[in-house]
Amino acid sequence: YSHRKKQWYQRRVRGGRMASNQNIPKPVKFLFGGVSGMGATVVVQPLDLLKNRMQLSGEGGAARAHRTVFHAGVSVLKSEGITGLYKGLSAGLARQILYTTTRVGVYTTLFEKFSGPDGSPPGFFTKAGCALTAGGIGSFVGTPAEISLIRMTADGGLPPEKRRNYTSVINAISRISKEEGVLTLWRGCGPTVGRAMVVNIAQLVTYSSAKEKLLASGHFQDNVFCHFASSMISGLVTTIASMPVDICKTRIQNMKVVNGVPEYKGAVDVFLKTVRNEGLFSLWKGFTPYYARLGPHTVIMFLLLEKLNSTYVSVFVK
Repeated sequence: YSHRKKQWYQRRVRGGRMASNQNIPKPVKFLFGGVSGMGATVVVQPLDLLKNRMQLSGEGGAARAHRTVFHAGVSVLKSEGITGLYKGLSAGLARQILYTTTRVGVYTTLFEKFSGPDGSPPGFFTKAGCALTAGGIGSFVGTPAEISLIRMTADGGLPPEKRRNYTSVINAISRISKEEGVLTLWRGCGPTVGRAMVVNIAQLVTYSSAKEKLLASGHFQDNVFCHFASSMISGLVTTIASMPVDICKTRIQNMKVVNGVPEYKGAVDVFLKTVRNEGLFSLWKGFTPYYARLGPHTVIMFLLLEKLNSTYVSVFVK
């Protein structure tokens, strides 16, 4: 296997593909990261909205408004119309501009910095460190848009008198700052950053690793089919790895405070109580709808990113 892998690296370097990709300016890499994330968001925004509505359904011990994702979708269509599925799209796009642009740009920069002189990629633990750093920085930068997205997508499920009625992500960020203080834009930043770091380790590292192994096997060419297969593998691993962290994050953000005492002391407390009271596999509740959003988003984002990179190289890199 190592011999085939070495031959693959040498073919790529001789063909100039790897060297050319490394000649793409860093600002362009940051831009391509954001654009690819935005394109994926336009496609999966309805799934994101339904996921948020499902997570908030039954909050505070109330009767669950939605029994399944299908039921939630039908409910939104009946009460809000087809455009209701795209509420919060401006916040979703803003999140990609801030979060994905930063994380993909930082990861790509670090990946190339630690690559070998012959263009060979860094080892697994180095890639994991790059992904952790990229995920943490990107999530911190994107938290204001994340809060705006959650509130805007949840608004339609609230009684009219309790709705915030944000008109756009700019309006949301402006009103949150004025009405609740600037620091509120980073509420829940800790668990959000922690989840993002797990997602990035799984998503970015497994994508590049899966692609390397598929190409090195000799059964795949560096084309759309290979990118699609790598993306699906990456999306699956990311779903499995991130769901336990995601459920802890969601329950902390939605926990009840009775007489000043919070329901959970922290993420570890959520984890232990969930496993003890509901069983180990409850950490993966909602696996199918979660992957239904994350899988396509991963596939579309990486396919767009690969296409943007290859187009830039063919047009601008001589």
